[in-house]
Amino acid sequence: MNKAKVTNLLRQLKLFYLIDWLRFYYQKIKNRTVNSAFKKKHPEVKLPPDYLMYESFQINYDKYYNGGLKMAKWLASHFKKHIELKHSNILDWGCGPGRIIRHMPDVINSGCKFFGTDYNQKSIDWCSKNLLDIEFNKNKLEANLPYENNSMDVIYGISIFTHLSEQMHYQWFNELHRVLKPNGILLLSMHGDNFKVKLSKAEIDTYNQGKLVVRGQVKEGHRTFAAFHPKPFLEYLFKDVEVLEHIIQTSTNKNWVPQDIWIVRKKKT
Repeated sequence: MNKAKVTNLLRQLKLFYLIDWLRFYYQKIKNRTVNSAFKKKHPEVKLPPDYLMYESFQINYDKYYNGGLKMAKWLASHFKKHIELKHSNILDWGCGPGRIIRHMPDVINSGCKFFGTDYNQKSIDWCSKNLLDIEFNKNKLEANLPYENNSMDVIYGISIFTHLSEQMHYQWFNELHRVLKPNGILLLSMHGDNFKVKLSKAEIDTYNQGKLVVRGQVKEGHRTFAAFHPKPFLEYLFKDVEVLEHIIQTSTNKNWVPQDIWIVRKKKT
C-alpha cells in the first residue's frame, strides 16, 4: 500500500489527527538541540508557542525566523516587479504566527501599512501582543474579511488555498478580489504538478482531468486538510484577473516538494 493510500485510510479511520500530534512531538524532540542553540544565540527574538509554529510551518526556530526573513525578501522582490511599493497596504492572508509578515516592515520600509489575518485565534492573539508594527485581525473559515472594498494594494497567501475545499476556493478568491484594489496584485502558493508524486492513482486520474483533488475528513483549514491544484482548475479560478506569473519551483532537496507560485493582477473596472 503506497503512502497516499495509507494517508487516506488514516483519514477514514479518524486517526489522522493522532498521527499529526505524534509528528508534532517527534519534530519537537528532533529539533530540541538546534532550537535551544537558536534561543541562546538570539535571546531577543520573540518566538510563538511550538504548536502554533508547527501548525503553520514546522518546529525549527531558525527556519521559522531566518527562513521567514528570506521568504519576505523573496516575496518583496516579486511584488516590486509588478507594483510600486510606496505607501501601499499589504495583507498577509493566513498569516499564522507571523513567520513572514513580522519581517515585512523592515524588508519593504516604504511608508507601507501591513496587515495580517488568520482564522486561528491563538495565532492572532500572539501576533497582536508581540508584533506591534502590524495590524492583525481574526477572520473566520468562511470568506469574510474585515476590510473595505478596494483597500489592499498587495495580498499574499502562502499555502492557504492548499487547505481549503473547492467551494471555499471560489468564495475566498472572490473575497480577496473584493478587497484588492484595481491594479493590485495577489500572490498565492499552490500544490501544483510537483505534488503528483504524493497522489494515489485515483487522485492522479482526477488531477489529470483538470479537477481539484481534496483530501478532507479532517477540519478544513487545518494543516492536515489538503488540496491539489491542476493548472486548468486555477486558470478557471483566475479567469477574471490577469495572470502575471506562474512560477513552477524546483528543488534538489528530496525531502521538500516546492509549491507553485501564481501572481495575478486585478483588472481596472
